[in-house]
Amino acid sequence: MGISIWQLLIILAIVLVIFGAKRLKNVGSDLGGAIKGFKKAVSEDDEKKAEEQTADAQKTIASEQKSDNVFDAQATEKKTEADTDSSKPKV
Repeated sequence: MGISIWQLLIILAIVLVIFGAKRLKNVGSDLGGAIKGFKKAVSEDDEKKAEEQTADAQKTIASEQKSDNVFDAQATEKKTEADTDSSKPKV
């Protein structure tokens, strides 16, 4: 029980009579522009999300590389002259 081609043609003829061909053309171009703008906004949003994910992945990789560099250092005490004098036996 769908709409047949004849019913669609009748509806189109009624719409043409009510609105006129010029107004329908403007409505169609406005509708097409709106759809085009919507698709562009969606694709830009997807690109932005992809860039953010790439940046997050690069930050994660950079932090992992930094954490892999472990330096073992032994702390040594620097002896001053006073320390060396006290270590010498007093005569």
